[in-house]
Amino acid sequence: MSKFGVLVMGPAGAGKTTFCSALIQHLRNSKRSCFYVNLDPAAEDFVYEPDLDIKDLISLEDVMEEIGLGPNGGLIYCFEFLLDNLDFLTEAIDPLTEEYLIIIDMPGQIELYTHIPVVPTLVRHMTRSGALNVNLCATYLLESTFIIDRAKYFAGTLSAMSAMIMLEIPHVNVFSKMDLVKGSVPRKELKRFIDPDSSLLEDDPAEAHAVTTSADNLGADPSGAESVMAGGSFKRLNRAVAQLIDDFSMVSFLQLDVQDEDSVGAILSYIDDAIQFHEAQEPREPIDELENSYDDREMS
Repeated sequence: MSKFGVLVMGPAGAGKTTFCSALIQHLRNSKRSCFYVNLDPAAEDFVYEPDLDIKDLISLEDVMEEIGLGPNGGLIYCFEFLLDNLDFLTEAIDPLTEEYLIIIDMPGQIELYTHIPVVPTLVRHMTRSGALNVNLCATYLLESTFIIDRAKYFAGTLSAMSAMIMLEIPHVNVFSKMDLVKGSVPRKELKRFIDPDSSLLEDDPAEAHAVTTSADNLGADPSGAESVMAGGSFKRLNRAVAQLIDDFSMVSFLQLDVQDEDSVGAILSYIDDAIQFHEAQEPREPIDELENSYDDREMS
């Protein structure tokens, strides 16, 4: 029997747990069943108590106190411990029916998704190639304020693409916290960031400022942080990252405002489509033109 789930990922502070709470509320309003799994061993505050919490198996606080690891090393240790005790997951998830959407709230340590094999190993256990036979997709959240700093935007996009390649499952990439850029970014400008394009760096306001700063600080220490950030090597690195993303052409973003239930429902429609949740029903497409759904509201 197939199961269905979504892995909610992204950098620290991207709004993962807030999105999970909004998604659970939307599912409840729609009379749909869900099973909430917290896999962040440092998380403490929840709007909805998890049905399964990794802290019942191991917590980051205990690892840091008893083993003497820092927060990053402790998180990796917690996940390695989880992989050694996968029955903790299997016993809770295996009885679930196909009516449930399994929502898995992940920690914000990027290394877990991008270049350490612990999460890919966990995903293999949960998906059809493993023991649990879950139709699983990943929802990768990136804070919308990243678009204000284009170098930061491309770095965040690169992390999303790296996770897509590492995990090898369907991905739904999302700009979270859209309410934070409401009124500060014109609609036409915002649309340029939905599909990453290296040309965004060509008219980057920050580069014009960097040129001015560089001219004003000709006698400054060339090894100083400000000089490095305004230097040609940093620009070439940004362009190389942007071109790499452009060449792969894998990443595009949807827009999310968790305070708007229609916005949450639209993201859910893409998740359902990715995991084929409605396969037994009449085929239906995800909500059309989601990239414009937020734009249609006032942003001025």
